[in-house]
Amino acid sequence: MTDTVLDRFLRYVVIDTQSDPKSSAQPSTEKQKDLGRILVQELLALGLSDAHLDEHGNIYATIPANTDKPVPVICFCSHMDTAPDFTGTNVKPQIVRNYRGGDIRLTGDTNQVIRVESHPQLKNQIGNDIVTTDGTTLLGADDKAGIAEIMTAAATLIAKPDISHGTIKILFTTDEEIGRGADKVDLDKLGARFAYTLDGSTVGEIENETFSADGVEIDITGVAMHPGYAKGKMENAIKIASDIVARLPRDLTPEATEGKQGFIHPTNISGSMESAHISLIVRDFTDDGLVEKEKLLEDITRDELKAYPGSSYTFEVKQQYRNMKQVLDQHPEIVDHLAEAVLRVGLEPKLHSIRGGTDGSRLSFMGLPCPNIYTGGHAYHSPLEWVSVQDMETATRTIVELVKVWEEKTAA
Repeated sequence: MTDTVLDRFLRYVVIDTQSDPKSSAQPSTEKQKDLGRILVQELLALGLSDAHLDEHGNIYATIPANTDKPVPVICFCSHMDTAPDFTGTNVKPQIVRNYRGGDIRLTGDTNQVIRVESHPQLKNQIGNDIVTTDGTTLLGADDKAGIAEIMTAAATLIAKPDISHGTIKILFTTDEEIGRGADKVDLDKLGARFAYTLDGSTVGEIENETFSADGVEIDITGVAMHPGYAKGKMENAIKIASDIVARLPRDLTPEATEGKQGFIHPTNISGSMESAHISLIVRDFTDDGLVEKEKLLEDITRDELKAYPGSSYTFEVKQQYRNMKQVLDQHPEIVDHLAEAVLRVGLEPKLHSIRGGTDGSRLSFMGLPCPNIYTGGHAYHSPLEWVSVQDMETATRTIVELVKVWEEKTAA
């Protein structure tokens, strides 16, 4: 197969693979398997005879080693689903050839404009080819750019047996966008020692750190009473919940933080006079920071309840994921080899922290250390999403160079 990374990308993005957080199944949507079946056929056509789709929609495949060196088995991973934030149905990719600068007005919804002021990375794309949507859907570069890059790198390695490499595993997952991407991955079957997700953004950036994340559920039980006779008796659970949210520090919100700053973020509030519920997410780059914010949140809750002696609350913390740097720092060669590959494709490697999570977080703590590599995509989860063809080509070359580095750095 001689398809370019662009050929593959355009083929994949028109397949609707949006995941659904309301579904308890995995995959959460059967349509994710539509892309999965195509990928399996393409992998088989490349000669990867073990390529298959499991019952959960995950894809496994192997590129056999062609060296006698005991190179650790490494895996390249991307996710097939697109985010539920904006529709992924009927995607119409548009290509801006030889981009000359300036804002890009999208053709399907001319109110949608990719502005240089908001997307300064466009300044580095002069002369490149930019893929966008028509403005009525998201594009799906997150993470179909990563899939196209892995597939193209696999085709390159198979077509060029003179490139020495160890055993390489390919893993495509479902439901990453709703936090379940690693839930049904069979690491024993995968058989990899280390892994790399292709799910980043700006070329040159190595994402070796994520937030640590918890969810918090607060349930309030108030005192219900007929409002006509409620004086001195009613304790309205809705008002108690509202008071708690109103007291959250304004400098600890997502909209007020950046860099290494964490936050407390209410995601849902619901209820009645008798009972109310608050869902929140807590984020920090350290576990101590999480504990500190959760203590603050419970202190606020407890203090508010003092004014409501007949009411009570429960406070539950649920672990979501942890900062993958805690694991990656125990295996520095993983990031060091990636940095060498980045240099070989002519870029300056830049370590970058993700203000969010990735499959790599879960996989790292499951026993598969896994940093994140750039794909070239930008403005994920929105109709303004875009990706540079040349950056996708660079990411593909990075995979090939990384495979070579691992082989070269392994003693015979």
